[in-house]
Parts: sequence; C-alpha cells; structure tokens
Amino acid sequence: ALTAGMMVVEIAAGWLTGSMALLADGFHMATHAGALGVAAWAYAFARRHAHDPRFTFGTGKVGDLAGFASALVLAIIALGIGAESFQRLFAPARIAYAEAILIAVLGLVVNLASAWLLGHGHGDHHDHAHGPRHEHAHGHDNNLRSAYFHVLADALTSVLAIGALLAGRFLGWGWMDAAMGMVGAAVIGRWAWGLMRDTGAVLVDAAANPSLESEIRAAIEDGDAYI
Repeated sequence: ALTAGMMVVEIAAGWLTGSMALLADGFHMATHAGALGVAAWAYAFARRHAHDPRFTFGTGKVGDLAGFASALVLAIIALGIGAESFQRLFAPARIAYAEAILIAVLGLVVNLASAWLLGHGHGDHHDHAHGPRHEHAHGHDNNLRSAYFHVLADALTSVLAIGALLAGRFLGWGWMDAAMGMVGAAVIGRWAWGLMRDTGAVLVDAAANPSLESEIRAAIEDGDAYI
C-alpha cells in the first residue's frame, strides 16, 4: 500500500517537474507494487494448497517461481530505464528541481519504511518455518528476497534521483539526471540477474551443494551407507 501510494505521487510529480530520474523512479515503483502483490499471492497460494495432493512435492517452489517472475520484470524495467536515460543525455529536459527533490526524498522515506517492514516479515517467516521440508525456505526465501530486492532497488533509484537533482540544481549539472538513471539501471539489472540465477537453480532442481552430493554419492558407491 505504501509503495502503490508513493508510485502515484512520483509518476505525477515526475511528469509535472520534467525529471527523468523521478519519473523513472515512479514507473520503477509501479512495477514493484505489482511485484509485492505477486509475492503476497505466492504465500497465500502456497498455504492454501499446502495439502493438495496434486502438488506431489508440496508448494515450496511457488515462492521461487514468483521470485523468478519478479526478477524478470525487474530486469526488463532496468533495460527500459537505461534506454530512456541514455536518450535524455542527448535531449535533456527542463526540470523543476525544488519540487522534484522534495518528492524524491519522500519516496526514499517510503522505501526505507517498506524495507523495514519486509525485514521484520522475514524474521517472522523464519520463526514459523518448521520441518525438514522448510529448511530451504528457512534460510533462502527467494520470494521474500525478491520483494525485498524490489524495495531496495526503489531506494537506490530514489538516492540516485536525489543526488542527480541536487547536482542539477546547485551545480548546474543537468546531465546528472539522465546519468544517474543509467547507473541505477545497471545496478538494478545486476541484482535482477543474481535473483534469476538463484531462483532458476531451485526451479530446475540444480544441486545446491555439489561437494556434499559427491560425498554422498561416494559413500553409497563404496557401500558405506546403509538403510
């Protein structure tokens, strides 16, 4: 709710003030509002179908599937922000710096509040995790990690927007608005790739610990393991 409300404010303010960094942050936040909704849906779906016999191995991977989808959207948004910012380097627009800075600071506060809420939710999730089937989720909840990364990415773009707007207003560096958009896109893209790699490995059942797998395989082949 915090993210969705701030999204509307930032998009409107970015459009009215002419700030590319603020407008990009607003659209960026729009995708994250959707991502947080997907994360919430994944938890609800997994709980509702936890005992459904159709899911032979349980619903644990629903969260990873949602995390992968969110990371994919994040990567696409990073490309869009980078491309638009690159264009603005050659076609800068007039920016109402004072108003844009105020909105960007407010957006950062909302992102930090959301990160704090998700951090506490992460702890609650760990407290309720139980049984061997939840060991992976206990330490590596990719669904919650995806939501948390979305909020962190929003916070990063807010910080970059503030820095660029301050430089433009007080130093006359109007090009910083577009340059910081490109830097933010690069960092966000890297986060998205890491999350896609980790969630993808879970979805295709990649070996989480190759050395442990080799040790178990060697023990069985040597006849040292008995049932």
